[in-house]
Amino acid sequence: MNPSPSTSLVRPASLRPAMRRIAFAMLAAIIVCLADAPIKARNPADVPSINGNMGPCTAEFNVVDASNKPVFDAKIHVKFKYGFMSKKDTDLEVGTNSEGRARVEGLPDKLKKPPMEFTIRSGEASKTVTNDPAGDCRPSFNITLGK
Repeated sequence: MNPSPSTSLVRPASLRPAMRRIAFAMLAAIIVCLADAPIKARNPADVPSINGNMGPCTAEFNVVDASNKPVFDAKIHVKFKYGFMSKKDTDLEVGTNSEGRARVEGLPDKLKKPPMEFTIRSGEASKTVTNDPAGDCRPSFNITLGK
């Protein structure tokens, strides 16, 4: 039985409203995404952060170059030892955003061998700052890289 050329393919009537709802939902999702994009672009750059999950302390960084302009993607590295006889260690590294800002969270509040050393580098420039979390659990560093 071959279908004759005069017969047409007919879809059940119940599919049409369902297809309309799907098309409407997809259109609404696209409009919402497009409408939300300019709002996100106007927000200031989020501060990148990394969490060591070792304690309550947090270190904030603001990195600028010699001409006082923010340094994008300057790497902030910290390594600290913990555990029995300080056998375990943790390396954390985060890069700065377009405003030169970054945050390291979850740092321990007590160290067996203080201070904690943070190394900030961008290209050839590098600088090291230290902090004893027992004295200052939430330090904020303003670092100038370069000459």
